[in-house]
Amino acid sequence: MLDTMSCLERFALAARGHIDLSVRVLGGTPVTVRVRNRFSSTLNEVVTCTPDGVFLTSWGYRLGTADNVEAAAARLAYLLAAMPA
Repeated sequence: MLDTMSCLERFALAARGHIDLSVRVLGGTPVTVRVRNRFSSTLNEVVTCTPDGVFLTSWGYRLGTADNVEAAAARLAYLLAAMPA
């Protein structure tokens, strides 16, 4: 079982590599990462990480796994219409 907090911190760091995204790690149960497009009030998403290391959006879309955090963050950036830095 993975440390989900560590996985989400790595995901947040990778998502910050996309210039159009604003990223916040939110505590609580479960820990989440809130990501939004800086130029849109409607393009936003909340991401969680399962104990198996799968990144999921609030609506259940599977972004990827902790094995390739950068690809999961890039998939979310694509969904939120963000450009790479």
